[in-house]
Amino acid sequence: MSKLAGIPKVDVRNLQRKVPVNAAALQNFASKALPLCLELRKTRTTDLTKLREIFVLVVSDRRMASLHRQFLNQEGPTDVITFSHGEIFISGETARRQAGQFGNSLTRELQLYIVHGLLHLHGFDDQNKIDAQRMKKVQEEILEQTQL
Repeated sequence: MSKLAGIPKVDVRNLQRKVPVNAAALQNFASKALPLCLELRKTRTTDLTKLREIFVLVVSDRRMASLHRQFLNQEGPTDVITFSHGEIFISGETARRQAGQFGNSLTRELQLYIVHGLLHLHGFDDQNKIDAQRMKKVQEEILEQTQL
């Protein structure tokens, strides 16, 4: 457990080689974003505080496509996949591509994916338009608060 009672430890690991990633800086960011997520009211029974550790794993498009196919029965890579037992997989290559498309820095895009994954672990969902809009608004608020 982390120093703060009830807050899981966050461990960020870069498991790919194609995109330069500062895992230590992302881990620092995630440690700031996590308490902000925990302040939000949960939307389902998943309890983020029951996790001892959260692993954020930056992987290749190839590995992400394999996970996407295996667990979601969808083809091709995606940006982020979150598993309820505390794993957040992020595609570094997809983050780099989408950062360019949306005019974000790579760091900002990776931070967005971390917050997105943390919110999923906390019970937020984006399967319908209303929930997706709410989640996007909350993501932006957390990103803004962590930049102060």
